[in-house]
Amino acid sequence: MTQFTASQRTVLVLGATGSFGAHAAEALIKHGWSVRALSRRPDAARAAAPQSPIDWIHGDAMDAASVVAAARGAQLIVHAANPPNYHNWKGLILPMVESAIAAARASGARLVIAGSVYNFAPDAGAEIAEDAPQAPATRKGAIRVQVERRLRAAAKGGVKSLVLRSGDFFGPAAPNSGLKWLTTRSGERLTGVYQPGPSSVGHAFAYLPDLGETVARLVEAEDRLADFEVFHFRGHWVEGGIGAAVRRASGNPRLPIRAFPWPLVWALGPFVELFRELWEMRYLWRAPIGLSNRKLVAFLGSEPHTPLDQALAASLADMGVTLGPQAAAHGAPRLAHA
Repeated sequence: MTQFTASQRTVLVLGATGSFGAHAAEALIKHGWSVRALSRRPDAARAAAPQSPIDWIHGDAMDAASVVAAARGAQLIVHAANPPNYHNWKGLILPMVESAIAAARASGARLVIAGSVYNFAPDAGAEIAEDAPQAPATRKGAIRVQVERRLRAAAKGGVKSLVLRSGDFFGPAAPNSGLKWLTTRSGERLTGVYQPGPSSVGHAFAYLPDLGETVARLVEAEDRLADFEVFHFRGHWVEGGIGAAVRRASGNPRLPIRAFPWPLVWALGPFVELFRELWEMRYLWRAPIGLSNRKLVAFLGSEPHTPLDQALAASLADMGVTLGPQAAAHGAPRLAHA
């Protein structure tokens, strides 16, 4: 395996308008990569960010032929296309991954996929290593395991891949961020924050700019990566509930912290797909399920890490929330969108 040269830095991003895809694209641009992005509406994507250097290409992640064509000449493929709001994972996730694998096989590019803690049992603990036994407790977890098995099998045929597992996404430019359903807002005013589980249980969060930067640093070490590689991104391990941190970041020490309305989610689950899927994942808030980043730190030297209050302030500001004077003093810069 060889290191990418300056003239061999073309990446195709699938799902570049989504949370992980947008941040991975931005980080790779900063590291000197030329970014192509597949979109069913490339004109709208260009219009939304006219100054962006991204080359938008018409295509669909479900259509292997269009993904293969878009990846021609690329050295890297970032697969970040996920159904929004957990919609039809069973029917969409694996076909989209198969399209990405076909493109990686045809182009010789390394395929990068964002993984999660879904692979592991509720009692796996707060320091899960990459090689820990996988015993998913949900349908979505079982699909995640299937995805990784497919990548491992493809590696035997020469398809290189990298899985970066992490906790719940949050950050600027994150349309599906957990922070949105964990907070309540009235216009630009933050009105409350939910506590989804016992305050004694820690929870794993991944700040998206840090996660994107981690991807960029990992792929620059191509010569040291195995054909099938897995790393864990620890991110922010938040104990005592996210409410106290949101209070600090927003500059409102009296912000109400309320119990998350799980009974309502259960009652509406048969009628609202998102609620049904959230109910299935409630175990993540009831037991400490976190990732050990020892392997990542040994490989990179450190894990990119923005302080929690700064990360939350930037995320809330991007959501249009007006922050209090104390938070404003710390600064809450918005993401320079790719």
